[in-house]
Amino acid sequence: MMAVSAAAGAATWVYVANADSQDISVFQLDRAAGILRPVATVPVGGTAMPMVVSRDKRFLYVALRSQPFRAVTFAIDGATGGLKKLGEAALADSMANIDLDASGRWLFAASYGGNKITVNSIGSDGTVGAVQQLIPTAPNAHAIHPDPAGRYVFATSLGGDNLSSWRFDGATGTLSANDPALVNVAPAKTGPRHFVWDKSQTHVYLVNELDGGLDVFAYDAGRGAMRHLQRTTVMPAGFDGKPWAADLHLSPDGKYLYGSERTSSTLTTFKVDAATGLLQTVGQTATEKTPRGFAVDSSGRFLIAAGQDSHGVSLHPIDGATGVPGAPSRLPAGKNPNWIEIVDFP
Repeated sequence: MMAVSAAAGAATWVYVANADSQDISVFQLDRAAGILRPVATVPVGGTAMPMVVSRDKRFLYVALRSQPFRAVTFAIDGATGGLKKLGEAALADSMANIDLDASGRWLFAASYGGNKITVNSIGSDGTVGAVQQLIPTAPNAHAIHPDPAGRYVFATSLGGDNLSSWRFDGATGTLSANDPALVNVAPAKTGPRHFVWDKSQTHVYLVNELDGGLDVFAYDAGRGAMRHLQRTTVMPAGFDGKPWAADLHLSPDGKYLYGSERTSSTLTTFKVDAATGLLQTVGQTATEKTPRGFAVDSSGRFLIAAGQDSHGVSLHPIDGATGVPGAPSRLPAGKNPNWIEIVDFP
């Protein structure tokens, strides 16, 4: 299926990884109409979960978490949103998260079940190549990202209650232990999961899966070190279910932070203090059932959430005055949608 109405060459494409149907749903975001339009369904031949888009928007990388574990490279057609498969490469394990360095020459990956992080090369044609480094970690490595300057790489250990800190050599694609080598997260058994930097590179926000806690750290970009500042929560007040926090993203202007929690099927909005980076809870919004992944569009006007157990996506308009996502429009996706990437063209 392919139906596109891009105007004057400008379009915004939304890619949703569907684990159980082993495909990617492609939608077009029409901001003027405030709707998502189904465009295509692209089979990937495996359990599609984490994805990442190259900075130049030419490539979409998808990690398959079924045997054989692979990274699939797709070329993105900016005019149609279409995906053309360019190649596959072996990953060292089932990877919960992937990311790229700034040059697009190296692919980082973190394995939850394998307790390891890896670096794969990426060729001049954009396709993922061989694993060139593998490092054992504390239990349940979950997310891995380079800092905005590209000097350091961090990886969460959900079972070890820490983030490991690594110096990164962009010329060779090699990680080496930083000093300090770990950022410890307290209290124990919180389950560090996903994390993001603010644009100023002065703060890091970390969501914890097992207790729903949300930590704020001051970030020293020169040393690749973090200092704890605040702990709050994505759990709705009075909710007594078992916490199962999932994802977090900042608004493009940095004024708001959003976190998803799967047991309550909610999104929590936090206001970010521009001077201190500290968070103030604004409120909760009901969304898709079991919202594992979500994304905020580049205009900051829309949030799109994927429901693992609803097999659908919700498009939430964001209130410009409060930053709170409103009541959504809903569309079906594939089975077990879990990861969302939004790409603007041109």
